[in-house]
Amino acid sequence: MIDYSDLKKRVLALTDGETDTVALMATVACEVHHEDARFDWTGFYRVTEPRVLKIGPYQGGHGCLVIPFERGVCGAAARTGDIQLVDDVNAFEGHIACASSTQSEIVLPVYNGDGELIAVFDIDSDRPAAFTAHDAAGLSDILNSVFAR
Repeated sequence: MIDYSDLKKRVLALTDGETDTVALMATVACEVHHEDARFDWTGFYRVTEPRVLKIGPYQGGHGCLVIPFERGVCGAAARTGDIQLVDDVNAFEGHIACASSTQSEIVLPVYNGDGELIAVFDIDSDRPAAFTAHDAAGLSDILNSVFAR
């Protein structure tokens, strides 16, 4: 089980004083991705125009380049503002198979300091039911600490 308080301290130390959103995303994606073997793909999809997500900094194999809010797990997180914990992506209606190895997924909305949705943070796993409420809470805390300052 990940010690998210330790990961948060490390991420905050690395991002201290940085204001560039893409640089922050790149650092978060890298640190989180290398924290746990469950994490097969880790990255951001940025809100680049109304109801459209485009791939941002990530770690792992290729990802989908564009995801509309109306499609997939990432779109559901952006559309609803709710964390998506998906134990089996094949059972998620409308799942977009960016990588055939993905079995489960967690996607968290990312807000700036003004409360505006700026991205979603997506982690895919090649294992079924890889993510828990512990992951959701820990990752949400890190994202809020970095992006909603």
